[in-house]
Amino acid sequence: MTKFMNTLKLIAITLIFVSVSFSAPSAKSRLPESEFDITLSFAPLVKRISPAVVNVYASKKVVQRSPFAGDPFFERFFGRDGYNRPRLRNKNSLGSGVIVDKSGIVITNHHVIKSADKVKVVLADGKEYDADIMLKDDKADLAVLQIRSKDKFPIIPIGDSDDLEVGDLILAVGNPFGVGQTVTSGIISALARSQIGVSDFGFFIQTDAAINPGNSGGALVDMRGQLIGINTAIFSKSGGSHGIGFAIPSNMVKVVLRSTESGGDYVTRPWIGATFQTVTSDIAENLGLKRPRGAMVVGIVKGGPAEDAGLRVGDVILAVNEQKVKHPDALGYRIATIGIGNDAKITVLSRRKRKILDISLKAAPETIPRRKYEIGGRNPFSGATVYNLSPATAEELGMDGDKSGVVVVSVRSRSFAHQYRLRKLDIIRNINRQEITGTRQLKRFLNQRQQIWEFVIERKGRLLRQIVR
Repeated sequence: MTKFMNTLKLIAITLIFVSVSFSAPSAKSRLPESEFDITLSFAPLVKRISPAVVNVYASKKVVQRSPFAGDPFFERFFGRDGYNRPRLRNKNSLGSGVIVDKSGIVITNHHVIKSADKVKVVLADGKEYDADIMLKDDKADLAVLQIRSKDKFPIIPIGDSDDLEVGDLILAVGNPFGVGQTVTSGIISALARSQIGVSDFGFFIQTDAAINPGNSGGALVDMRGQLIGINTAIFSKSGGSHGIGFAIPSNMVKVVLRSTESGGDYVTRPWIGATFQTVTSDIAENLGLKRPRGAMVVGIVKGGPAEDAGLRVGDVILAVNEQKVKHPDALGYRIATIGIGNDAKITVLSRRKRKILDISLKAAPETIPRRKYEIGGRNPFSGATVYNLSPATAEELGMDGDKSGVVVVSVRSRSFAHQYRLRKLDIIRNINRQEITGTRQLKRFLNQRQQIWEFVIERKGRLLRQIVR
């Protein structure tokens, strides 16, 4: 009987323990139990950071022509001058920005101020200032502005975006749809997102905080009040927020700001001297990797840092300074944030064996002067601007560093080059069966009169042939 009663007591105690375990709220998720719990708010943090988030108004003058210009019917009845005379109008864009230095240095998106003639910054309290563009970096979609004032401004300190984890609470501050400064909250949804199509650096923070048009260039802030990202894009089919927003990590912001401190007008990034491709599932299986990850070397520039470090074609870079590399975009981000003049330890899978190599990061050399040439005259290339290709110009343009020849860097609208569909980053390989190796040679050749123009350009690895009579 005693044994039976002891068994019943044990069962009763177990049931009570289980009941309490399932009913008691955990430390992480519980009902508010006091007035203090109910009044918890982001308000103190918002008051601290919001004065440093500004509205950015950019404008540029564009030439507007009548759609009837050149039409014989309208010119006959209404006169040629009224329709052919170009008119100037202002084209405006709106975005946000973040003050990161008390002297009035503002970081924003490149696409907010792209081609702007005039930039104005408006603070949260309504004060307006003119601003100068210090640096534009379309590769990272970032730009640096300097407010024209000797006032001291509030700032948001820049944090370390590598400390972020999925699930961290964040705030997004900006000026969506031009309605005024707005704060939204959310969490970090994902890290190291790629293939967003915003910039050449496919390494974005994803958040579910509401980000809408006008938020571009605004602040993504952690719970310590530190800037951990610049809001830059949304995934949307309607133009509104669907809870999928993207921000440029603050560590990339630091790279761009370092370039302004050194007095440069563009961002110089480290050069590896190698080209890479994504590791597919088939490649991973052949290499003995459990899952596809890393950046596979497919080309080595002779005499570059990669060759000096001992990298070979077929090697796969798995990590940089113990930070895992999932794809080539992540590798580019890691190398860029380490900076020129520093060394990096790279973990490499080479012939199915892992090893660690030291690589010195330096600026890409301009082995041949770029010799900018703005092409004019009556030829299919008139209206294009070209450079000589070198590792430095290739790095600047986001091209593979092993390319050589003459590259198109811009095409003027309504020019012959535009008419014959030349594009930025096209490489002019030959004209009338003569190989083109430099801009000086190209200039001499284009100065000669030709009855027929037969030329070959390289575009994204493909050779395209065209004949113009």
